[in-house]
Amino acid sequence: MDAIKEVVSVSLGSSSRDHEVEIDLLGERFRLRREGFDGDSARAAARLVDLDGKVDALSLGGIDLYLRAAGRDYPFRVTKRLAASVKQTPLVCGAALKGPLEYETVRFMANELGLELSGKRVLITSAVDRYGLAEGFFEAGCDMRYGDLLYVLGVPVLIRNKRNLDRLIHLLTPIVAQLPFSWLYPTGSAQDKPPSGSRKELYRHFDIIAGDYQFVRKFMPDDMHEKWVVTNTTTPSDVEEMRCRGVELLVTTTPRLGGRSFGANVIEAALVVLAGSRTELTPEEYRRWLAEVGFRPDALRLQEATADRDEIATPALASP
Repeated sequence: MDAIKEVVSVSLGSSSRDHEVEIDLLGERFRLRREGFDGDSARAAARLVDLDGKVDALSLGGIDLYLRAAGRDYPFRVTKRLAASVKQTPLVCGAALKGPLEYETVRFMANELGLELSGKRVLITSAVDRYGLAEGFFEAGCDMRYGDLLYVLGVPVLIRNKRNLDRLIHLLTPIVAQLPFSWLYPTGSAQDKPPSGSRKELYRHFDIIAGDYQFVRKFMPDDMHEKWVVTNTTTPSDVEEMRCRGVELLVTTTPRLGGRSFGANVIEAALVVLAGSRTELTPEEYRRWLAEVGFRPDALRLQEATADRDEIATPALASP
């Protein structure tokens, strides 16, 4: 039997969210593992060096090499040093996969789950980081708001117009990408803090809250009844928290493996290994490999009466 393919995510996020699973992909055995380093970039860098040449692919979690939004790429200064420490093993961060993965998630909701999206009020917590979701919901005819200024920079303003969103991305992102990452996104123990109660009314006006789960959770109120959440990585405790707050529907852009959904960075690394590539693939190649492997978004109806009905079949969502 061929050796197991090893894919490791080295994350600046909380180690409490670590996870490991073994799966078969197209006849090959993969071990997917996430290792969190609680915001300690020095330890994360040392771990990357230690794993370089010993595993089949590496990915960065809780931090990106760059952002891809509004037709441009924006590299982060701080992650250049992390990337430079890896000499042999392919290294990705999920940024190249997120766009097509998230755009297809919206199509999945409309076409396969049978959900009516047109006219839904949607808050994208940070479109610069989840531009595929922003484009998908916009093209589906949703009433959009974008929270980049609020969630990333702490400016209490929601962006209403996509043209203005793109202008702000082009104007501010080159500057923001030079700042310390911890200023922009929760890392380490900050990921374990309870949601802030400072903006309890924010989600009341929206039907769908979409974006990175750390941002979605940041201002999540106790009452989320009838809300839909579209996000990325969620652990069993995250799912239970949303269930208790009344979230009706949870859709994750990646499949649930071993009880939780992995981030796009892990899925991207596995696809790169399958393709036999040393670098990230094109959006078209990612779509082809996702289809070939059978990776699909995951949908959970959180308010069903019995837990064994959580993993719903497509017809069960036809009439939400």
